[in-house]
Amino acid sequence: MPHSIRPGDVLAGRYRLVDLLTESGGARFWRAHDRVLERHVALHVIDAGDPRAPGLLEAARRSATILDRRILRVLDAETVDGLCYVVNEWGSGTSLDILVASTGPLEPRRAAWLVAEVADSVARAHDAGVTHGRLVPENVLVDRNGEIRVIGFSVDAAMHGLTGFRPSVDTSDLAGLLYCALTGKWAGVSASAVPRAPLEHGEVLRPRQVRAGIPRPLDSLCDAVLHTQANGQPTNRGRELVAVTTAREISAYLDDFVGDPAGLPEALLASIPAPARGDQLVVLPAVPEILARDSGELPAVPHAEPEHPEPEPPPEPEDEPEPEEESEPDDEPEDGGLRTQAGMPIFDDDSDDVSWLQSRATPAPPPPPFEEPPQRPLFAPTPARGEPVRRPRPGGASTNGGVEYWPWADTGTGTGRTTGSGLTPVVDDEPPPGRSWLRLAAAIAAGLLLLVAIVVAYNLGRGKTVLGAEVDDDPTPTPSATPSAEPTLLGGLVADDLDPQGTPEPEENSDDAPLAVDGKVDTTWSTSSYQQQLGPGGLKTGVGLSIDLKGMQTVTSVDVTLVGAPTGISLYLSDAAPTDVEGLQRVASTTAETETVTITLSEPAEGRFLVVWLTALPPDGAEFRGTIAEVAVRGE
Repeated sequence: MPHSIRPGDVLAGRYRLVDLLTESGGARFWRAHDRVLERHVALHVIDAGDPRAPGLLEAARRSATILDRRILRVLDAETVDGLCYVVNEWGSGTSLDILVASTGPLEPRRAAWLVAEVADSVARAHDAGVTHGRLVPENVLVDRNGEIRVIGFSVDAAMHGLTGFRPSVDTSDLAGLLYCALTGKWAGVSASAVPRAPLEHGEVLRPRQVRAGIPRPLDSLCDAVLHTQANGQPTNRGRELVAVTTAREISAYLDDFVGDPAGLPEALLASIPAPARGDQLVVLPAVPEILARDSGELPAVPHAEPEHPEPEPPPEPEDEPEPEEESEPDDEPEDGGLRTQAGMPIFDDDSDDVSWLQSRATPAPPPPPFEEPPQRPLFAPTPARGEPVRRPRPGGASTNGGVEYWPWADTGTGTGRTTGSGLTPVVDDEPPPGRSWLRLAAAIAAGLLLLVAIVVAYNLGRGKTVLGAEVDDDPTPTPSATPSAEPTLLGGLVADDLDPQGTPEPEENSDDAPLAVDGKVDTTWSTSSYQQQLGPGGLKTGVGLSIDLKGMQTVTSVDVTLVGAPTGISLYLSDAAPTDVEGLQRVASTTAETETVTITLSEPAEGRFLVVWLTALPPDGAEFRGTIAEVAVRGE
């Protein structure tokens, strides 16, 4: 571009450039600030001599005729100072490409509602003879209120040199937007920075082949619009055809799928993480004009003047002074005396008595010495003949009769009347009263035990019982162990499909799940069809049924009737309704080579919910599909 423009420049005396958003072949897309209306605007700028300039102005005129709340309006278009520019309304929010990159693919109803909103605006523009020309995820915005806004209607295509009325491009890009919202991949005809959708034999894979759990109506819509013949009709690829060829038909089809859209804008806005919403405060860069207008010398910052020099006293060791406010005395000492020290009072009157602050000339007298403790003897005194070795602790002056008291005798270790060393006084050995009666009772008890032993031995020697009774010749037969009850068929079972890896919601024909436990082998439940076998390399590791046994049951075996073979089966038991087999107790597993298999548990296991988990499916034509006709559970 011959005219060099940069952030801070003012275009047409009104629009100050803030941020350069994109640049394509000399065409630039800016975020600018309208200095008249004090608001942000979107600004497309190219050189006036560029071949795209006339088409850009014509696209702006066509876009201005479309009045729709979702389309960011054209506010101004002009050629000035050798530059051609178009000013659009500024939209704040999160574009679809950033949304799927930060949060992943959208929930199907939210994705359908978002594209239905865009398709409705595009259909109105097509009715007026105007096309967008470049409906890429970067040009679809979710604003701060959860509403959908369309960026660069006709103008963005003109900036890329794409002109003319091309409704088929918009229709294909609408299907590409739905594909992107569901899978995070771009399948439209316009160029986008979003990763391209995977191909198979030169054709874009259906959304359900890229991501599991996508509803079939949305999958069929993308398949029909993205694979069209030269005459504009959908290519028949052996699947259900959806007759949609215009933006109006796409909008009506998606509206029927969404139904009541109440709450969807709020739910979509809530799914966007805060850092991706673009809520940060916009800080405009400074420009020379503003600096010149506001230029001026800064006021001088007063700095603290140093205090007048004072003679420093000789260095003395002292503690670090605590920070405090300085206070200047009224009169400076002229005799070189010491200043008032921190922590000492300041006296204004010479008559005050400060003698208590001065150190004494004579030291204070020492305290009186402690009295020496009496010397303790090395050995205890020998008691007089007939007296105990240790005397009891004296009870006081009134009871000891003036007998001398030694400190070592007052270190008792027990309570009550004891001696200091813990030894009991020596007393005369007198037999405790009642001991003879205890000895007599023990002798009588021993005699009785001996007599009983003799009687028992005598009775047993005569062939009688312990008590002397005659032995019955016909003894009562000992009850034998009751054989364990035969396994019985459990009834009243309730089945539901278990598809933990189906996203965003399970879709394994849940309506047919009760047919697997209805007692009829001619009614079946089938899985979805898969182009790859289940397992680590497949779309899923397994699918199956969760069977409610209506209470805690002890399961011994399970009879499974299948349609097709071979089929890999694993059995799990759980006390609570399972949402995944991860963490459950696997009680048995096998590969059914025939359509009827009985799986017997190595040990009876207890639980309320039985999971019949299919880990390998039999072939069904070119695909794989599992079918269960009946499940019979036997337990104790």
